[in-house]
Amino acid sequence: MRLGCIGIELRNDLADKGLSTGEFFDGEKPSAIGEYARGKGIRLLGLSEAYGFNRWSDAMKDKIKLLIVQAKEAGAESISLIPSNDGANEPDEKRLSDLRGALAVILPMLEEADLIALVELLGFTTSSLRRKREAVEAIEATGVKDQFRLVYDTFHHHIAGEAEYFPEWTGIVHISGVVDPSLAPEEMQDVHRILVDKADCLRNVEQIKTLAAMGYKGAYSYESFAPSVHADENIEASLKTSIKLIENSVAQ
Repeated sequence: MRLGCIGIELRNDLADKGLSTGEFFDGEKPSAIGEYARGKGIRLLGLSEAYGFNRWSDAMKDKIKLLIVQAKEAGAESISLIPSNDGANEPDEKRLSDLRGALAVILPMLEEADLIALVELLGFTTSSLRRKREAVEAIEATGVKDQFRLVYDTFHHHIAGEAEYFPEWTGIVHISGVVDPSLAPEEMQDVHRILVDKADCLRNVEQIKTLAAMGYKGAYSYESFAPSVHADENIEASLKTSIKLIENSVAQ
């Protein structure tokens, strides 16, 4: 609240990434965490994540069911669906067919729970879903728009070399900065993602301005995976500086 933020996303993968030793919901019941957040005036914007959702299996179905249950108990507004990033070499026809098939199975689960799923694009060359248009077309193939939205990620937009924005499909925007000018887009990885500063190579400000000009009015969320950010003992001050830089730059 001191930073003027409206809400947070909760992640179940930080321990897997070596960025936390804590359990999901810190070992508490989702309902207790949701109640605590609301008591502080904070929205739970979403729960992340169901990784590899487009590689459908019984185990994946169970994973998504659990995430939906946790979201409902906590009062979260959405769940995140993350595509496989395994570098598998497969024909586009099969890759997109698998995507459409997974979304079609997930749809009634979302409808029953009255919940939204945010489909995130990963711009890595090893990703099975890099571009927003493919996700939008797959969602449209389900015949329903209300249960799915996209995660627009400034990092992944940049490294995928995307030119399309789809603000009308965007449920949330993830922002992070990369400052090493020697890195080509295809070399950038999560470990390079820090808070946005003046040396940002991803053109976050330009992306945010474009989205706003195209009508996006939703939330922005930091997704900075660099260990240096998570180890920052003055993270509140660092966030405040980054937020102010973005706000001032966007206003110019």
